[in-house]
Amino acid sequence: MKGVLHQLIAGELPYILVGRDDLPRHVILIPGSFNPLHAGHEGLLMAAEKITNREGLFELSVTNVDKPPLTIGDVERRLLQLKGRRKAILSSAPTFLEKAELFPGAWFAMGYDTAIRLLSSEYHDDVPTMLKRFQDLKTRFVVAGRLHHGEFQELNEMEMPAGFEELFIPISESLFREDISSTALRNK
Repeated sequence: MKGVLHQLIAGELPYILVGRDDLPRHVILIPGSFNPLHAGHEGLLMAAEKITNREGLFELSVTNVDKPPLTIGDVERRLLQLKGRRKAILSSAPTFLEKAELFPGAWFAMGYDTAIRLLSSEYHDDVPTMLKRFQDLKTRFVVAGRLHHGEFQELNEMEMPAGFEELFIPISESLFREDISSTALRNK
């Protein structure tokens, strides 16, 4: 595995499937750093699978927009958490657009806070053009509510450019709510 991880980190491979031989035809991915993996990650993916009828996989990128690149040791430690739980994809795609280009037709599960960043001009120069590309790639985003600035907020409270509403599918609070974060767990 180390040799393949070296290739991924060096940019010689776009992704690695872990625990399976092929990508499901109708997949929903939950991207994350999983540092650590917790009940919120697993609950979000189960809820997203339930409302989309798609097969869920964790997606761990070795590069991230807001964090330093992962080392082989980091990747191995995080994969150990998934052993016996879920299949995964390791990628070198740091942004959702790069992930969507790599996995056309894939859908993504995320929390409200991540959806806010996805639609933020701080992260993307031209949000409408990016959203149009997601439409072309048949990408959808399944969004669960999250505590945001001390209040539980859901998809219907987000400002969204007109014409792109169908890209986003809400997960109701009654189906899934888990007020936990990896950051908070690491800070304990």
